Amino acid sequence: MHLGLVIPRTGAHDPTDLAIEAEERGYDSVWMGELWGTSSVVKLSEIAAVTDDVEIGTAIVNVFSRTPAVLAMTAATLDRVSDGRTSFGVGTSTPTAVENVHGMAFEQPVRRSHETIEVIKAILTGDEPVDYDGELIHVDGVPPVNRDVPIYHAALGPANRRVVGRLCDGWMPHNIPFSELEDAFDVVERAALEADRDPSEITIAPYVPAAVSDDPDEAFDAVRGHIAYYAGSAKGYQNAVGMRFPDRAERIAEAWRAGDRGEAAGLVTDEMVHELGVAGTPEAAREQLREIVSETAIDRPLLTIPEQAADEFAEGTIEALAPVSDS
Repeated sequence: MHLGLVIPRTGAHDPTDLAIEAEERGYDSVWMGELWGTSSVVKLSEIAAVTDDVEIGTAIVNVFSRTPAVLAMTAATLDRVSDGRTSFGVGTSTPTAVENVHGMAFEQPVRRSHETIEVIKAILTGDEPVDYDGELIHVDGVPPVNRDVPIYHAALGPANRRVVGRLCDGWMPHNIPFSELEDAFDVVERAALEADRDPSEITIAPYVPAAVSDDPDEAFDAVRGHIAYYAGSAKGYQNAVGMRFPDRAERIAEAWRAGDRGEAAGLVTDEMVHELGVAGTPEAAREQLREIVSETAIDRPLLTIPEQAADEFAEGTIEALAPVSDS
């Protein structure tokens, strides 16, 4: 099984130490998100310097707060310092993050994704200086950097999934129920074929929220909190969950936005936990992970530890679900 780990933010563990542990335990890749507090790029550079074989990736950097040229240079530089081990995950993030954290307008996110990724790829692999005159992005004579770095996109809605099909090497959905991934990928496939690309070469690498504990109720509650947070934090995540659970997703979002976080988490059913994550005892969680990989369209699951419970669950979950523990 190809299994990646999104390094959790915890108060108890340094991300670099967790990345080293992940490599030792057989994870094929380690990824870092970036919202506030830590630059994923700087930390991944450190991780690249102290690891040997594990792939490193951004999961994700947003397409608003850095220019396409900066993103291309960042991807190329990470790939150089890691000796070719980098995958570069981008996404729109959310209105809250883009507007509140970065002070930018969250406008035309799909168009910005398309143009940003198109310019990144041209700068990375083009033969001539890049000229681009888009609706939102304009560059003139940017020198290419001659680095072939896989680009992943955390697209949720159908329009953004078409961007994956036209341009990307990988798709990183979050909160699309596992049983809906194959149908959701149909949009990617059609766009790829229209662009004369082979859809089978696009890696499906969803985030898989995971919590493992000897007390299965505690593990399930950790994933419930994760699902409630995302369903309540942005309409795109609510819509993703709503592909299978529309009424429940709406109720969760309403409770979360009303400030009743406990009620929101309590509305997440056991079925939703199984469709959107992995939770339970070590043995049960390992079996769930094997099942979703063998029975769905997933190529490469990316384990992510619920942030609100990361201090408690990170180390045990990373150990329990590690490939070397998968007998």
